[in-house]
Amino acid sequence: MKITTTNSGKVCTLTVEGRIDTLTAPEMEKEVMANIPVCDKMIFDLSGVDYISSAGIRTIVFSHREMEKKNGLVLRGLNKSVDDVIAMTGFKKMLTIEA
Repeated sequence: MKITTTNSGKVCTLTVEGRIDTLTAPEMEKEVMANIPVCDKMIFDLSGVDYISSAGIRTIVFSHREMEKKNGLVLRGLNKSVDDVIAMTGFKKMLTIEA
């Protein structure tokens, strides 16, 4: 997994490529935690993610809860398989997802 973080004002975008699974989710969570203090809004660009496990879903839900205290978390660029996993977990209803 590769994560590229860009900050535009108080909006942080984490562009993620590869797999978000048990091995890589802690790295993503660490990047989220490092950016929470400087971000009012966080965007996850997941267009380069080809697989997400329950550990990845947990990281997204954790991030959502942390950013809910500010201006929120947005998921962007989900492919069909990632979108299906999020839908099957029932979290799609609580998350903000953009095309």
